[in-house]
Amino acid sequence: MQSFEIVNVTQRTTEWNCVNWRKANKVVRRLRQRIFKATKEGKLKLVRNLQRLLMRSYSNILLSVRKVTQINTGKNTPGVDKLLVQTPTARGMLVDMLTQCIPWKPLPVKRVYIPKPNKKQRPLGIPSIIDRCLQAIVKNALEPYWEALFERSSYGFRPGRCAHDAIKKIYTLAHSRTWKKWVVDADIKSCFDEIAHIPLMNAIGNFPARKLIHKWLKAGYMDKGTFYETDAGVPQGGIISPVLANIALHGIEQALGVTYHNNKLTSPIAVVRYADDFVVFCETKESALNSVSILNKWMKDRGLTLSPEKTKIVHISEGFDFLGFSIRQYKDTNTKSGWKLLIKPSKESIQKLRDKLRRIWLENKTLNVDALIAKLNPIVRGSANYFRIGVASEIFNSLDYWMYKRARRYTKRMHPNKSDKWRKNRYWGKLNLDRNDNFVFGNKLSGFHLLKFSWFKITRHCLVKGTSSPDDPTLKEYWLSREKDKSKNLTKSLEKLALKQDNRCPLCGDSLFNGETLHRHHKIPRHQGGQDTYANLQLVHYYCHQQIHSSQKKSILKEELPLW
Repeated sequence: MQSFEIVNVTQRTTEWNCVNWRKANKVVRRLRQRIFKATKEGKLKLVRNLQRLLMRSYSNILLSVRKVTQINTGKNTPGVDKLLVQTPTARGMLVDMLTQCIPWKPLPVKRVYIPKPNKKQRPLGIPSIIDRCLQAIVKNALEPYWEALFERSSYGFRPGRCAHDAIKKIYTLAHSRTWKKWVVDADIKSCFDEIAHIPLMNAIGNFPARKLIHKWLKAGYMDKGTFYETDAGVPQGGIISPVLANIALHGIEQALGVTYHNNKLTSPIAVVRYADDFVVFCETKESALNSVSILNKWMKDRGLTLSPEKTKIVHISEGFDFLGFSIRQYKDTNTKSGWKLLIKPSKESIQKLRDKLRRIWLENKTLNVDALIAKLNPIVRGSANYFRIGVASEIFNSLDYWMYKRARRYTKRMHPNKSDKWRKNRYWGKLNLDRNDNFVFGNKLSGFHLLKFSWFKITRHCLVKGTSSPDDPTLKEYWLSREKDKSKNLTKSLEKLALKQDNRCPLCGDSLFNGETLHRHHKIPRHQGGQDTYANLQLVHYYCHQQIHSSQKKSILKEELPLW
């Protein structure tokens, strides 16, 4: 492993619950912005020096350990060494270990399989906890450099960008007045597993930790106790893998001849890419066929191929599915062009949603209504917030009726000897006081009720501008304004708290929407007379909330200790 020597700190033992997260976020954010700015100015020597500085930064190590052991969904999944880090003491020890210049040989990843929609299995590679932390450290140094170079058509696994941006971009390209009516719906065959290592390492160049990245790529994997070497691909499940995949796929626009002038598209071809899924818009079918030929040649140099079964050329009037949405132009005599573009949730994605909800209804059919609703509401809220940017009102109403039928089955199973009228009076009523809806399913005693899809009104997404990145220090106000839009996905009470705090966590100073679970914190605890009023409430990250109460407990203990 490359040696990382800690800078600007003395020998210490990290007390996890006393970490100044606001300072750590500020240090890392500023270094990332300096790397981005130096890249834009072409100062490559300064870029490399700043990248080395960031990888040796104590703040970067702290944030990386927090991300791996607390925030990421795989925090409870061990690698081949079966090591998990789940306590504050263990996290502090891990930080101390990572600050030392200890030679480290990457461990093989653990191969696990998850089911795919086509009944096949997708292989995932789970690195060890230490490798994941090192990858997060390296990623923070590598990512801002490439953020200054990535194409504006890339939206997947990038800070400040999401699937909604890709769908909104498609909307601007596929509107009824467009000349680009032929679409190449492309699919890369086993993208993450087939990326060639040599072209990828050549693209990374003289990045300070390039040798360590190469070792991760060549570390191999363990499958059912057997070791296998890796001659190609990046492990799906690694912290740094999405960035490496984006680097490998960087340059599609240049290969196809996509050009811009003053931030406006000037070429007859356009691309929208989300990770390894992308579509190409062309004016003629011949141009679309030529694009496939160019892409096949370009992919071959990177060890990749387009899937002949899944890659297809369609007219916009036939439609295509992308990121769970169906994009298609329909005939409409009320428009000048005679066509109208509609972006709806796809039939396949809605069927997956129903299957998921049905499974929860059936697996928890013996639970009380409060426990059942607690499992259903997050899925309803998340799915509705995702699909609400499209034409989804009719589908939302049909889903509400489908959920009503599932609720009726649940009540019949719970009370088979009662009448329909009794069950209706017991479980349905005006439980949501903010809405004039007398037919809401829930518990009348607790007021806990099931959300409805139709309560989530259609909201158009605002497309991210050009090549804008959160690492650009000149766009601070722009990104703060975009944060306000994210608060609309919260409940009304939480949205009010988020806006009051400028969408920032009062403890760590980071965005409330960095992927962490949010909690309400009482400034004056309820056992001390604090009330549930907006003046006494703060919206904080879950782990920041833990730290607040941990420090409060310590202060109480100090006050109670006798003086000897």
